[in-house]
Amino acid sequence: MNTNAYYDPKNSLVLFELGSNLEFLINLYNSKKLPKVLMISGEKGLGKFTLINHFLTFIYDKEQYDLDNKSINNKSKFYKEYSNGIFPNIIYLSGSNYKSVKIEDIRELKSTILKTTILNKERFIVLDDIELFNINSLNALLKIIEEPAKNNFFILINNKTKPLIETIYSRSLEIKILLNNDKKIKVIESLIKDNNLEVFIDFKSLNLTPGNFLKFNKIFQENEINLDENFIKNLEILLNLYKKTKNIDMINIILLLTDYHFYNLRKNKFESIEEVIENKSFVIRNINKFISYNLNQNSLINAINNKLSNG
Repeated sequence: MNTNAYYDPKNSLVLFELGSNLEFLINLYNSKKLPKVLMISGEKGLGKFTLINHFLTFIYDKEQYDLDNKSINNKSKFYKEYSNGIFPNIIYLSGSNYKSVKIEDIRELKSTILKTTILNKERFIVLDDIELFNINSLNALLKIIEEPAKNNFFILINNKTKPLIETIYSRSLEIKILLNNDKKIKVIESLIKDNNLEVFIDFKSLNLTPGNFLKFNKIFQENEINLDENFIKNLEILLNLYKKTKNIDMINIILLLTDYHFYNLRKNKFESIEEVIENKSFVIRNINKFISYNLNQNSLINAINNKLSNG
């Protein structure tokens, strides 16, 4: 299947392990108790956005939605419009696009949200990565959220990658999404089977969310990264990729590889617990400095290599 197809939660046709959360939202909606501002919180990649997609599909495409199997019909008119971003009663805004916003952008955002709903039905404004919206955007949204129009419902997706201002929390009803490691593995195995994926990452040894597994597995495949390869070699590959793309996923994979590398050193008793703690702390501290202060890449690699060689 197309790489982006299984990255994009809009194309997640089956909801795994979050069926009870979906039924809870449906019950709120059917009993007319759905809050005007709902926040869905949890680790990135747990399926929060997929959950909301299934909830909205149930509302707007009830006859085509298979509630028993939590499955979306991708042949329906609604699905085609929604997946292409043209369904009129759902507005989607991503925090990654609102990190740096001009006053004109905020005015346009307000104008879009305040437009009269179409189809004589509720309108949902989905704000993904809400923690990434800049402070100007959040303040503009707060004014609208405080007095929402009759048919407007806001769904905020909080991936907790950074702190969110308290005023957003105070105006939302928060639902926390949690999956233990066994359930994460179960979902990943279902995704592998359903999408016929080739596996390049040892997901059973790492505490990965299903969404991160999909992204990281593809990055491992495309760049010939092997968890059991030389740590410094993998570090160089990922730092080069980060330099080219500025994709934070590369840094997240570096931290993942760091955990895996030092876990194995301790497991195989190649280093004492004191050495593991000291060297791992050194690597993470210097990676953070590299990101924060835009340090020289070669100097970073040399420093880590020297530390680990002499450890």
